[in-house]
Amino acid sequence: MLLFCAALGASPGEGSVPRFHLDEELIPLIGQGDGQALTIFYHQTEKALYAYLLSLLRDPEDTQDVMQDTYLKIRSCAHLYQPQGKPMAWIFTIARNLALMKLRQRRRQGELPPAEELENSLRFSVTCDREDAIVLQAALGLLEETERQIVLLFAVSGMKHREIAAQLGLPLSTVLSKYHRSLKKLRKYLEEKEALS
Repeated sequence: MLLFCAALGASPGEGSVPRFHLDEELIPLIGQGDGQALTIFYHQTEKALYAYLLSLLRDPEDTQDVMQDTYLKIRSCAHLYQPQGKPMAWIFTIARNLALMKLRQRRRQGELPPAEELENSLRFSVTCDREDAIVLQAALGLLEETERQIVLLFAVSGMKHREIAAQLGLPLSTVLSKYHRSLKKLRKYLEEKEALS
């Protein structure tokens, strides 16, 4: 419902979006083989990682596959992590590299489906709300990559605009303007869709 409300300019109830939090101290523990630390780390990062990967891959099944590969890579490389106060940048770098490998593999195998086939096959594990699925589907089709990343990281993972700017290496003003421009595009799309119904 959050995506639908954001696109239509309504405000969902206060506190309806859990705020993003990541404990950087978990990474060295994961590197030491602490399974509980990995579980906590997974729960702290899964929504942000899913939103980021979905914005790149635009396919929920591939997103799940690359998410799993990302956590396996994190588990095997956590002992190499150097704390710099930006653990999500490290995670996004791993995820992006794996996503790009997946896209190259799909291109080589000729598995990239036409846009309309992709649109009809989308099933999202991140939402079971029909309106959110419609807005999410529109976001994947209408928005360019950076706009998708910003909207999905904000709406799905609960990251603040300032956090998104830091993770994507963009100025806060750029993130805010792209976010508002994206919402206008989605609002226009939904209004046109409603008028045709």
